[in-house]
Amino acid sequence: MTTSHLNGHVAGEGGGAADEELRGAQQHREMAIDCPGELGSRTLPVRRSAQLERIRQQQEDLRRRREEEGRQLDLNASLRLRKLAQNSQIGIDNPSFLQDQQIPPQLVASGQHALPELQELLLSLKQVQGCLSDQQSQNDIELVLALLNKSDFQSALKIHNAVAASMHRPSPPFPHTQQALPLAMEVRQLTQSCHSKEGLELNALLSDIQIQSLLLTHDSVAEREMQLEPLPVPGETLAQWGGETVKIVRIEKAPDVPLGATVRNEMENVVISRIVRGGAAERSGLLSEGDEILEINGIEIRGKDVNQVFDILADMHGLLTFVLIPSGQIRPPPVKETVIHVKAHFDYDPSDDPYVPCRELGLSFQKGDILHIISQSDPNWWQAYRDGDEDNQPLAGLVPGKSFQQQREAMKQTIEEDKEPEKSGKLWCAKKNKRKRKKLLYNTHRNEDPDHEDILTYEEMALYHQPANRKRPIALIGPNGCGQVELRQRLLRSQPDRFSGAAQHTTRSRRDGEQSGRDYIFVSRQSFEAELAMGKLIESVESEKNLYGTSTDSVRQVINTGKICVLCLHAQGLKVLRSSDLKPYIIFIAPPSQERLRALLAKDNKNPKPEELRDVIEKAREMEQSCGHLFDAIIVNTDLDKSFHELLRLIDKLDTEPQWVPCSWLR
Repeated sequence: MTTSHLNGHVAGEGGGAADEELRGAQQHREMAIDCPGELGSRTLPVRRSAQLERIRQQQEDLRRRREEEGRQLDLNASLRLRKLAQNSQIGIDNPSFLQDQQIPPQLVASGQHALPELQELLLSLKQVQGCLSDQQSQNDIELVLALLNKSDFQSALKIHNAVAASMHRPSPPFPHTQQALPLAMEVRQLTQSCHSKEGLELNALLSDIQIQSLLLTHDSVAEREMQLEPLPVPGETLAQWGGETVKIVRIEKAPDVPLGATVRNEMENVVISRIVRGGAAERSGLLSEGDEILEINGIEIRGKDVNQVFDILADMHGLLTFVLIPSGQIRPPPVKETVIHVKAHFDYDPSDDPYVPCRELGLSFQKGDILHIISQSDPNWWQAYRDGDEDNQPLAGLVPGKSFQQQREAMKQTIEEDKEPEKSGKLWCAKKNKRKRKKLLYNTHRNEDPDHEDILTYEEMALYHQPANRKRPIALIGPNGCGQVELRQRLLRSQPDRFSGAAQHTTRSRRDGEQSGRDYIFVSRQSFEAELAMGKLIESVESEKNLYGTSTDSVRQVINTGKICVLCLHAQGLKVLRSSDLKPYIIFIAPPSQERLRALLAKDNKNPKPEELRDVIEKAREMEQSCGHLFDAIIVNTDLDKSFHELLRLIDKLDTEPQWVPCSWLR
């Protein structure tokens, strides 16, 4: 067997079993036997096997041979053709001949001169000749014109048209009716009262027992000839095949609907490995994982590798007939799986993944993409669609399952830890902690592991439409100098009735003219530290021995007034804000290129050094790497005015369109 699945758990402290499993997974290979171009073409070009081409050539030769047999004419025995050859004007001038030959009416209009098609061709050649400046090309046109004007050529063309018109009759003849005898008896009854010589003669002929027997025989033959051969219909039947019980499965597959199945080789056998959602196989319910394919549309499959099967099925459409040896497993009743929606917290490229079972069906995605998981029957490889791509993605794609992704990322981290040089003075402690770490990472009950959140995989999401009287707070995040502070101030100044900031807690003394609750919320240091310990402060900072911080209660007070609370946060405050019940909308303000960033800062009379600009861009990259999975949107601030209008557009969209939020927010 050339394929093997990567198990859903890893055992052992040192991960020996897991290492072996991962090594085995590199041998894993399934082939999508009928994969659409937008999935398959990313990695493998569509190929055509020599065997398939031979089959097509044989079918084409057979069709051509049958046409030639049905259309063979003996030119010497055809009186009409000899007559045409002797008199080239017959096919054009003689109306009775035209009627006999069934020549199309458009040929009659040519009169005694060239046919309309020929006249049109001659006129076109004359026009082309007038446009040519090359003498050689003009000479070539003259030769063609001389040929077309020859009487022999025009006579041959007339004969060709007459023959072509006469070839429309069906061959061999097909019976027009299977009721010849009843019709004859009806005519005979009508002629009984006829006194003309012809009527009496016809009545005598139809009364003859031999004529009646002939018509009865005709009707019997015509009944069989006119009976339509029943077309095979999609479905499943059982039959005997070389002493084995096989099932014959017929599946109707339209050109725009992929079959949606993968196969693998087990020695010389070709076995169905996976049924993919969205394909004809899944819709029919007739193919099962583990079935061995013996034949497809009369082509033997056993002994072929998966690439040859791919080639054979590349362009097959219509009714596909599979001869299968059923798998020994009892097919469970179909279960309708619940679709779950997840937000990806990591980037995935199947072309770089040695463990994906079928690279042609691997679904690439980026951090922040919404995936609709429609099948988790294989816990290691889920079947999914990207949000917004359902219409353009005919088949579900394969993405790593959550536990599988956690396990291999844990193993990757452990391998990287093993490669790190052990620091002096911490040798015994490092080994002890590493052993404990491995036990946690390889625990199959991942939900009980407090460290599993360190490995980012997926977050289950649901659609949420904010109420009109309870707006989501807007959190702007980005490195210093990227413009998030300026954008917040613009929002607050532009629409003060709509946007508001949250009053900060502070331990400093109140100054003249300041009002508690409006400018700041003045608290004691002890009270501030108590709220910080209880997790009520989204973030805090110390400046000149005074503490400042924004509490969730302050944000909630703004929301209760019906306004939109606008915050500028550091990365550390995102997790606290997101774990609250405030349902924030987080927008990352990213820096543009280094030169563009310099120009933006120059407007504020700032002249940063090149290393300072590089530092801003590097901090933005680190911020996106560490907490980019928490962002709802990203604005690259190339121009402050454009960024402000884009920010307003995103905020307005919250009122008109539902947004994906973590399911935990709605429970």
